[in-house]
Amino acid sequence: MALFTGDIGIDLGTANTLIYVEKKGIVINEPSVVALDARTKKVLAIGNEAKEMIGRTPNEIISIRPLKDGVIADFEVTEEMLRLFLGKVYKYKWLVRPRIVICIPSGITEVEKRAVRDSAEHAGAREVFLVSEPMAAAIGVGLPVEEPSGSMIIDIGGGTTEIAVIALGGIVSNASIRVGGDEMNEAIIQYMKKTYNLLIGERTAEKIKFQIGSAYPTGEEKEMEVKGRDLIAGIPKTIKISSSETREALSEPINDIVEAVKLALEQTPPELSADILDRGIIMTGGGSLLKGLDERLRQETNLPINVVDDPLTCVVRGAGKILSNLSHYSKILISDLKH
Repeated sequence: MALFTGDIGIDLGTANTLIYVEKKGIVINEPSVVALDARTKKVLAIGNEAKEMIGRTPNEIISIRPLKDGVIADFEVTEEMLRLFLGKVYKYKWLVRPRIVICIPSGITEVEKRAVRDSAEHAGAREVFLVSEPMAAAIGVGLPVEEPSGSMIIDIGGGTTEIAVIALGGIVSNASIRVGGDEMNEAIIQYMKKTYNLLIGERTAEKIKFQIGSAYPTGEEKEMEVKGRDLIAGIPKTIKISSSETREALSEPINDIVEAVKLALEQTPPELSADILDRGIIMTGGGSLLKGLDERLRQETNLPINVVDDPLTCVVRGAGKILSNLSHYSKILISDLKH
């Protein structure tokens, strides 16, 4: 049996699901997307394969994202997605009941926590431990979370932005807002509708964000051709959009993030504020890759801002570190209501 009992860390994200297996590292990093048969509700594809289908499926296939704003929106589909991802990890899954550490947003309700726990148990976990995403990200980055000095971390994911000040193994002050990469994509979609009467899909919006999106003037203005459907004539149309327009489109979600950071700083005890002034703010999560976002926060807070290497995997790497020493990290795990 020892052959099959590698424990697992999961970053169950709105945009991507990452799975870390003990002694193997990150084995899965795929979109949290499921393609279903519209009639039978049978799962046809998950992850990368299902994401390719978004916005392109015939009526009998629906492509859905079972997590919304960092929490489970569709319980059954999430469970099935987890089960299939775990099936990719373990060939002989009937022999396996792993212990699982799952990272969750710090602002979620007890009911939402229970939904995550139940999904993992039904998908085949022997034991489920929950840990808040900013704490996992801080451990993944290697911050000294158990020391009395304060560290501030901003984790910008697909559905939520988590801001936390961590000291002595706990979260001293935090702000969790349901704004992330998805809201940025949606803001671009709405801007294109309003400004150009052009309807674009989610994947096109994401492409615009990656290629020419920015939160602060970066010095070079870029342009990009965008294809979509003309809302008035109803026919396909191509227009050119510049990076300054994209910045305008993204202004609202970016302002929300900036305000949340300021709020978390206001709530921070003065002793820890001094530590943050020395150490700066650490940015993790896919959203931190938006060009100029670190510079915008630097201007707004007058604090050093550091974007970590490989920000997409910090949370799941943290879950992996927690797995390797569960007893040591027991006090940062979110306690189980059932016991």
